[in-house]
Amino acid sequence: MPATTRLFGLLLIVLGVASYVVTGRTSITAMIPAFFGAALVICALIARNEAARKHAMHAAVALGLIGALAALGRAVPAAISGGVSRPAVISQIVMGVLLLVYVAKGVQSFAAARRARSGG
Repeated sequence: MPATTRLFGLLLIVLGVASYVVTGRTSITAMIPAFFGAALVICALIARNEAARKHAMHAAVALGLIGALAALGRAVPAAISGGVSRPAVISQIVMGVLLLVYVAKGVQSFAAARRARSGG
């Protein structure tokens, strides 16, 4: 799971930087995906320590869920009102979808680890 966390973190960093550049570098809020990505990468680095892995991965998935809900909570109403062509809305939708996929993978990983621990 740390490798998956690192991958999604890097994807979010790329998305944030690309959004910032595409929007003409007018607002730092275009970098929000990059900030979430940086936090995921930090969690992945902390997870390299076996003793901290479980806590770091749970924190990363919780952060992913918060990010997904926040991004989609803003993007869906904007998309419904016809703002889908705006780069900020597209970035929010992509961030939300990426984080939802990440959370789903995290939950699968947690369930598999629990089954492995219990022997069944």
